[in-house]
Amino acid sequence: MAEPHDNAMLAQLTELESRIAFQDDTIETLNQLVTRQNDQLHALARKVQQLSERLEQMQEPGEQGNSDPADEVPPHY
Repeated sequence: MAEPHDNAMLAQLTELESRIAFQDDTIETLNQLVTRQNDQLHALARKVQQLSERLEQMQEPGEQGNSDPADEVPPHY
């Protein structure tokens, strides 16, 4: 027959196992979230880099015909 002390220890052990299982699940969920956010961050960084390069190309006068129309002399002058 189980003693009261054994029942209390078994209850504590069961509680700890339950808490560990819950924490493992939480850690896995957080890991998946961090991984997704990391992928999104890298994608956004690439997009910002591309936009920055495009902006620089647009600001370079005359090299690719992308000069500012305000700087050009109208054809009737």
